[in-house]
Amino acid sequence: MNRRWPDWITGHEHLRHTVSRPACNGVLADWPAWVRPEVRDALGRRGIGDLWSHQAEAAEAAHQGRHVVIATGTASGKSLGYLLPIIAATAGAPGVRRTEHGRRLPSVRHLLTPGSRPHTALYLAPTKALAHDQLRQARALGLDDWRVGALDGDSSTGERDFAREWAGYVLSNPDMLHHSVLPQHPRWAPFLSSLRYVVVDASHRYRGVFGAQVAQVLRRLRRICASYGADPVFVLASATSTDPGVAAADLIGVPAGDVHPVRTDGAPHGQVTYALWDGSAASTDSTTTLMGDLIESGRQTVAFISSRKMCEVTAMRVRERTGCAEVAAYRGGYLAAERRQVEADLSAGRLRGVAATNALELGVDIAGLDAVVINGVPGTMASFWQQAGRAGRRGTDAVVVLVAGANPRDAYVLDHPELIFERPVEQTVLHPDNPYVLGPHLAAAAQELPLVADDQQWFGPSMATVADRLARQGALRKRATGWYWTRPGRAVDLVNLRTQGTKGVQIVEEGTGRVVGHVDTAAADSAVHPGAVYLHRGETHLVDELDHEGGVAVVHVASPGYVTQPRSVSSVEIRAERASRVLGAGRAHLGDVEVTSQVTGYLRRDERTGAVWDTNPLDLPVRRLRTRAVWWTLPEEVVSRAGFSPQVVGAAAHAAEHTAIGLLGLFAPCDRWDIGGLSTALHPQTDTVTVFVHDGHPGGAGFADRGYEAAEAWWAATLDRLLTCQCESGCPACVMSPKCGNGNQMLDKDAAAVLLTTLLSA
Repeated sequence: MNRRWPDWITGHEHLRHTVSRPACNGVLADWPAWVRPEVRDALGRRGIGDLWSHQAEAAEAAHQGRHVVIATGTASGKSLGYLLPIIAATAGAPGVRRTEHGRRLPSVRHLLTPGSRPHTALYLAPTKALAHDQLRQARALGLDDWRVGALDGDSSTGERDFAREWAGYVLSNPDMLHHSVLPQHPRWAPFLSSLRYVVVDASHRYRGVFGAQVAQVLRRLRRICASYGADPVFVLASATSTDPGVAAADLIGVPAGDVHPVRTDGAPHGQVTYALWDGSAASTDSTTTLMGDLIESGRQTVAFISSRKMCEVTAMRVRERTGCAEVAAYRGGYLAAERRQVEADLSAGRLRGVAATNALELGVDIAGLDAVVINGVPGTMASFWQQAGRAGRRGTDAVVVLVAGANPRDAYVLDHPELIFERPVEQTVLHPDNPYVLGPHLAAAAQELPLVADDQQWFGPSMATVADRLARQGALRKRATGWYWTRPGRAVDLVNLRTQGTKGVQIVEEGTGRVVGHVDTAAADSAVHPGAVYLHRGETHLVDELDHEGGVAVVHVASPGYVTQPRSVSSVEIRAERASRVLGAGRAHLGDVEVTSQVTGYLRRDERTGAVWDTNPLDLPVRRLRTRAVWWTLPEEVVSRAGFSPQVVGAAAHAAEHTAIGLLGLFAPCDRWDIGGLSTALHPQTDTVTVFVHDGHPGGAGFADRGYEAAEAWWAATLDRLLTCQCESGCPACVMSPKCGNGNQMLDKDAAAVLLTTLLSA
C-alpha cells in the first residue's frame, strides 16, 4: 500500500503552497492521587496508559473547583481532562431513584455518611453525533458503579427516564437543556441539586447569535442550580483560539479571571503536510479528484464540503471514478442510525473515504485518518484546524489539502498562507446582552422561577430594563416582588437556539404534504418566494406559494432548467453612532442601524450557462432589521481627487463593499451569509460616499464590532484582493457576490481599487 504523498501532486500547477509540521513527542504527567486504581485499570484496557500534561492540569483545576477551558489541538485527548474529575465525583456511589415529581424514592442513599452524597455531571455538545461518541467512550470503560445516560432527540422514553432518574453523568445538548430540562426543573431537582460539573464541548462553535442564545441557556442553568443549592464547575473544551479564557467566561457568564485556561498541548503528534490547492471555479471537481487519488494511494480520506447536496454528489463521483464502493456521504438530515453506521464504519476502517459536511468536524473519535481534503476555506480558522485535525489522530503522518474556491476569502488565503500558518486563530465573538436574545430568555427564566432584582447577577445589568420592556409588551407581569410569566403556553417554545426568530418557514410538498425542509423567517423572502427554485436532497422544486402568517411555503417537484436569484432594494438608517476613529483619509464608524429591505423580484438564469432568461416582479413585504454595523466614509474633497462621476463612485463603493464582505470572515468568525451590506455615493446622513457592513441578526452578533476593531487590516486586505485578482473587470474571486440584491450590476473593480487606495493612502 503506497502511503507516500501522491507523486502527481508534487509540482502540480494548482499546488500553491505546502507546509510540513514535524512530529513531536508527548509531555507526560503524574496521575492525580484521587484517581481510583480501578479507573486507571479501565483506561488502560482502552489503551490509555499515560497522562499528558494538559490533561493533568485541566483535571486538577476542575477537581479543585475552578472553571476550566481546555484549548489544545484536535486529537489531544481533551476529554480525559474532564472525565477524570467527573468519574471521581459521580462514580462509586449508589444509584438514586427519582420519582416523576422529583421526590426521591427509598434507596440505599440514606446509608451514606454525611458529606458523601454522590454528585451528578452534565455534558453538552453542539451535535448529537459528538454526544453519542462521548457516550460510547464512557460506556466502553466498563465501570460498574458509573451510571451514564443520554438525553437528546434520538433518546427513547426509557432512555430519558433513565437519564433523569438514575444517571450520574448525562450527555445532552443545549437544545434539550433549553426545551426539556430547565422548563421541567422540578422533575430534575435531584439531578440539578447534586450537579457538580457541566462540560461544554466544542465551545468554539458557540459564536454569534447561536453563541449568545446558548450563553443565556447556561445562565438560566446556573440560576436554577443555585435555587437548589448547587454551584457547578464548568469545564469547556475548545479548539485552539485567542484568549480562550475570555471567550469561556463570556459564554458561561463569569469574570474572565474565574476561568483557568489550559493552552499548552502535551500530546504527541505525527507529521502533517498541509497543501493549499487552487481549485478556482472548479473546486468541487478538484476535491473529487484529490479525494479519489488519495484513496487510490492507500490513504483513508475525509473530504469536508459545505453543501449537503455536493456532499452527496462528491461521494457518488468518487465511487464512480475509483471503483471503490467503500465511500460514503455524511451530513445533517440523516437518520441517527445512518450517522452512527457511517461513524462506526469509518472508525473501523471499513470505509476508505467519506464526503462530509461540517457535521463530522467535531471530535467524534475517528482515529487514524490518513488525509483530509477541505473544499473551500471554512468560516473560521478554528473550523479549519478542527477539520484538518481529523487526519493523523493516532499520531501517524497525515496529509491535509485545502482546495480554494472562487471567492474573495479563498483567493486571498491562497496569496497569504500566513493567515493560516502564522496568525493566531481568531477570538470567538458573541453578544449575550443582545436584547433580542436576552428578552425571550428572560421570559423563559421567569416561567421557570419568577425573576427578581438579584437575578442580574446571572443576566447582567440590563436585565431590569429588558424585563420592564417585556412587561409593557404583555409578555411578563410586573409585581412588587419581581416579574412573572402569566401566559398559558411555554416561553421556551418561542425560542429556537439555532435560528433567529421563532418557528421559521416549513417547506411542504403539494399533494403529498411531505415536509422537505425549512428556512429561517428572515431568509424566506429570498429563498422560497413564489417562483423560486428550491433544491433539497438532489430534488428540484418550484415554489407555488409563500404563506408568511402560516409559516409555510408550498412547492412541487419540477425540472425547470433554470435557477432563480432574488433581487432586492435596501437602505440603512443610522440610529446611533457608538464609536468613530480616523481610518486613513476617511473615518471608520460603529453603531446601531436600521436596515430596510424588500425582495422586489427575481432573475431566472440558465442552470448550465448562468445566462439570464428574464426578470420577474414580486410583491413582498418590506422588512426592517435593527442591528449593528461598521461603516466607513470618505470626505467629499478626498473623493473628488479621483475625478469619478457619481455613478462611478457608486459602482466603486459597491464593488468594495462586496469584496470587504467576502473578507470579513478572516478577521471575525463569520461568513458572508452572517452579514450584509449597503454602499452609496451619497448617504443622506453622512453626506458623502459610505459603505456599510452590518450583522444579519436583530441586535447584532458581534461581527461588525470585530470589523471595526480590525478595520485597518480588513480594508488593506480588501484593497490587496482588488489589486491582485487577475480578472479583467471583476469575478467571483473579487467583487461578484452570490447574494447581491441587484444581480451584481453596477460594479467597478478598478474604480474600487482607486477609491480604497485613496482611503488608505493617508
